[in-house]
Order: sequence, then C-alpha cells, then structure tokens
Amino acid sequence: MPPRSAWTRIDSHALELTIGLALLLVGLFQILFPVLGVTGPFPPIDTRNVQIDKPAEVPALRSGGTTLQGTHDAELAFADPAFWDRVLLATPHVVHAALIIVILSLLMRMAVTFRTGDVFVPANSRRLYAIAVTLLVTATAVPALDMITTDALISGTPLTDTVNSTYTLQTSTVILSILVAALAGAFAHGTRLRADTEGLV
Repeated sequence: MPPRSAWTRIDSHALELTIGLALLLVGLFQILFPVLGVTGPFPPIDTRNVQIDKPAEVPALRSGGTTLQGTHDAELAFADPAFWDRVLLATPHVVHAALIIVILSLLMRMAVTFRTGDVFVPANSRRLYAIAVTLLVTATAVPALDMITTDALISGTPLTDTVNSTYTLQTSTVILSILVAALAGAFAHGTRLRADTEGLV
C-alpha cells in the first residue's frame, strides 16, 4: 500500500476547485470573449502593445525643468478594425490562452491523483513533461505570433517605419519550463525508486 501523506480530501477538492475556476475564467475571458469579438457579438480587441524606434508624434509633457515623452513602448489602436484585423489582434491572445488551458488541464489531472495522497505515479511525471513542453511552446511560439501578426497589421501603412516588431523570447517562461522538466525527472526517479522498493517486498 502506498504511504499516506498529510494531504486530505478537502485539500484535493479545494485544489481542484481552484484549478477548475481558473479554467473557467481563462476560457471565458481569454478565448470565448475574444473569439466573439472577432465574429461580432462582443467588442473586439482593438489595441496592441508595440515597440517603437523613434518618439511617437505626441506632445511632450513638461513640468518645470523636466520633460516626458515616449521613445520605446506604445499602443497601436484601431478605431474600427476590419474582420482580418480583428483576427490578427485576437490570435496571439487566444493561442496563449489555449496553451494555458492545456497546462491547467494537466494540473487538474494531477490534482485528481492527490486524493490518494500519492503523487508519485508514472502518469504525473509524463504530465509534468507535457507541461514543460507547453511552457516552452508558450515562450517561443506566442512571441513569434505576436511579431508576425503585428507585421501584418502595419503592412502597407506609414507605421512600418516606426513600429519595431521584433521577436522577444520569454526568458522567464523558458527557465520555468526547464525547472518543470527537472521536477518531472525527479517525479520519474521517485516513481522508479518506489517501484523497485515494492518489488523487494
């Protein structure tokens, strides 16, 4: 019989409820609402945070001997985005949210195994590896989508000389992916050790 831990069924249900609520909120606000914004019933996403190579043409703010003006970050806004523009604006948000839902779904499956107080099962190590891969995809693919869609949004407009749509790797997410992969390795090692120990009994 696997060893029992201090983890209780109430803890398991609370964890599952928290993950389930997160799944609901991400699904509603990060996928369903943006998609409905593209198709029409809801207000669409009409802005995109971008980087600029030179100061935007806005008045500088002055107070006494100090001056404030933008030189790096800016917001690209569309007064009435066309359908294709709405698709381009929403795509990175929706893809990012879909990857988060994959991660939360895997965490939910892991949380179900906590009810027995035994998390060192082979399936959990595989789920952690899947989470690590999903995090890596999030860190690499979402910035690429953001760059590609920003290029498409400003293509053929005078903004192409101002907006700097470069690829920015999400370094912190890559590091988190590596840490989760290491945790998955620890889980797999713990599972093998327990299997070897039980085989000696």
